[in-house]
Amino acid sequence: MADQPSLRPGWRLLAAVYPFAAGAAAVNLFFLSLILSWVGVPVLTPNWSVVGGLVIGVPAAWAFARHLRRLMAKADETPKA
Repeated sequence: MADQPSLRPGWRLLAAVYPFAAGAAAVNLFFLSLILSWVGVPVLTPNWSVVGGLVIGVPAAWAFARHLRRLMAKADETPKA
């Protein structure tokens, strides 16, 4: 276990993934507010959805970057004969 590389994503990978995670979070947050409007919750404006996406995008980007880092580590392993 000690010879295993760190699976923490680097800053460059996080910076590359964050715009996509924040955008996806903003869109999903907006559509969630549309669905919740059926039960009386007010619909978020697109601006507030973007702000919420910027906030929710941080942990989403971290989780996805860790997943990508794990896949990269697995791809770098030498095959066992």
